Amino acid sequence: MVDAVSNTPELSVSELSGALKRTVEDAFGHVRLRGELSGYRGPHSSGHVYFSIKDAGAKIDAVIWKGVFSRIKFRPEDGLEVVATGRITTFPGKSSYQIVVEAMEPAGVGALLAQLEERRKRLAAEGLFDPARKKRLPFLPEVIGIVTSPTGAVIRDILHRLADRFPRQVLLWPVRVQGEGSAEEVAAAIRGFDAIGADDDLPRPDVLIVARGGGSVEDLWSFNEEIVLRAVAECSIPLISAVGHETDTTLIDYVSDMRAPTPTAAAEMAVPVRAELLADIRQRAARLTSASLRLAERRRRDLAALTRALPPPERALEAPRQRLDRAAMRTQSLMRARLDAQHRNLATLARKLGAQTPEARLARQREKLNQLGARLPLLKDLRLRLGRQALQPLAHRLKRAMEGRVALEKRDTQRRRGEVTGFEKRLRLAMETRMKRHRQQWQGAAKLLDSLSYKRVLARGYAVVRQGEEIISKAATLKPDVPVTIEFADGRIPLATSGEAPPPAPAPRPSKPKPPGGGQGSLF
Repeated sequence: MVDAVSNTPELSVSELSGALKRTVEDAFGHVRLRGELSGYRGPHSSGHVYFSIKDAGAKIDAVIWKGVFSRIKFRPEDGLEVVATGRITTFPGKSSYQIVVEAMEPAGVGALLAQLEERRKRLAAEGLFDPARKKRLPFLPEVIGIVTSPTGAVIRDILHRLADRFPRQVLLWPVRVQGEGSAEEVAAAIRGFDAIGADDDLPRPDVLIVARGGGSVEDLWSFNEEIVLRAVAECSIPLISAVGHETDTTLIDYVSDMRAPTPTAAAEMAVPVRAELLADIRQRAARLTSASLRLAERRRRDLAALTRALPPPERALEAPRQRLDRAAMRTQSLMRARLDAQHRNLATLARKLGAQTPEARLARQREKLNQLGARLPLLKDLRLRLGRQALQPLAHRLKRAMEGRVALEKRDTQRRRGEVTGFEKRLRLAMETRMKRHRQQWQGAAKLLDSLSYKRVLARGYAVVRQGEEIISKAATLKPDVPVTIEFADGRIPLATSGEAPPPAPAPRPSKPKPPGGGQGSLF
């Protein structure tokens, strides 16, 4: 039996994931979730934060981008109930859905937590939490001071861990870590350790550990008191806070130089492992020879890990955006440094300009003029004598030069007068020749013009017929009833014409001219 061909269109996995993503984002968009934080491990190396939000029946993955996380006003912790606002989306790489958190705040913050938050903001504004004031822990302290209860399991865990790692001299200052008066005892212990000097019987600790086991917010409240926090801030000995378990957070963690998640971890931070140090010293020679190979192998593994950890396509623009923000911050700092340098240059120029004011310059010039005025009477006579002595040779030389120049000019004037006389004679002769030639040309032109004049033709017996100003050369062109003027050699005679123009006379037949005397005619 042949299966029927289905009409359902085939989809690729990417097409299906994209369709689901669009459906989820269009259907839900922005939501507000209330639940408990789970799996929170702090910011990733990229600055982003990944965790889950759960309740009694379900759990949803959550992510906070680096730029949004910097605006969160509290410190997230596992087990903390929060209200998160964000958009629901899907992550095709895991076929899962998640919420991209855009804002988050604690849920149900009581009066105690509100008081804690107010105190944290006030002390942060004073600079008690500034990372710049935190001191580095010594690598291998000789004496370790511990502030904790002498009867609890905390001191036994710390001593046991120190004995396992690197035995050191320990000074215990016993205090109450809970209840009324415990905060004052803890602050007094910290100040007491800090007050130990080099001349005292007790050795001065190189590092302090303030420790307590876990408990509720009320149990740990002594380590949020302001008297303890200010004692930690004023302490000159590096201090490690180890109050509560990893999820517990108190204000002493912000003021201390180092925060340990547990008292045992505080002991591990205080001293290195002795066996590891001995083994490290024995292995350094071998490590030097194989360092280059291990470095290459580690970089290959890092490259493979980075390749697998490449972000999905929808996050491709997040890294460039972060680089742009960092570049903007660097640009602002450079601009501020540039402005400071310009201010310093302007201040230097202002000081220099103050010495060049018109009043200062006039005072200096006036002083110079006074000095010159005092020297002027003495220099006047000396200058005149020197001038006369220098001018006497020049006067003799000038007189001789003037006499030679006058004689030379006389000779040159006589020579030029002879040249001008010769030029005058040649110019007069050239002008007479040119005038004579032009006179002959004008006479010939006048004779030619006279011979070509029509009046010479009229003198031979011809006449000119005019009708108005028009010369009539043909009888057909005469206009009836228009006066006619006939011009002879000795004057003009006006005539009247009839209404009809006379018929044109026949043209005379050409005849051979008879030669005078009846003989042979002239060839011309």
